[in-house]
Amino acid sequence: MPVYVESGAADLGVVGTDVLREAASDVLEPLALGFGACRMVVASPTDIPFPSLPGGMTTRVATKYPRITRAFFAETGLGVEIITIAGSVEVAPLLGLSHWIVDLVETGRTLQENGLVERAEILRVGAVVVVNRASQKLKLDLHQQLLKKLSDVATLRR
Repeated sequence: MPVYVESGAADLGVVGTDVLREAASDVLEPLALGFGACRMVVASPTDIPFPSLPGGMTTRVATKYPRITRAFFAETGLGVEIITIAGSVEVAPLLGLSHWIVDLVETGRTLQENGLVERAEILRVGAVVVVNRASQKLKLDLHQQLLKKLSDVATLRR
C-alpha cells in the first residue's frame, strides 16, 4: 500500500506502521486508526544471552523486517548479521538459523509456544491512514472531510 500511495496510484490508504516503516515511503501519516495494535520485538530462546553473545560471536537475527532491524541494531551499537526470511520467523532459532528474531507480537503466546522470550521492544505498531503528498495539496478539502469521518469512527471504536 505505501508504494501505491507514494507513487500516486492511490490518493490514500490504510497500512500497518510495520509495513510503512519497513518500506520507508515518503507519505503523510495523518491518522492512527486505533486497531491492529501489536509490537515489534527482539526475542530469543531463554538460554541465548541478550544483548550480546559470549566470545564476541556475531549474532544472527532472523526477520521479515530487515530495514527496521538494521536501524535498531545500528542505533544500539550492536553488530548483527541479519537474515531475511518469510513465514514463521519464530522457528529460526529452534532450527539453528539464528540466535535472535525480530517479529511482531500481540499477546506473546506464539513466542512462549516456541520457547522464546521478549528481549527488547523496537516499535509499537498499528493501522494508520497514509496520504500522497501531492494529492493532499490538490484535494485538501476532500481529504480533510474523509479524515474527519475516519477519525470519528476510530474514536467510536475505542
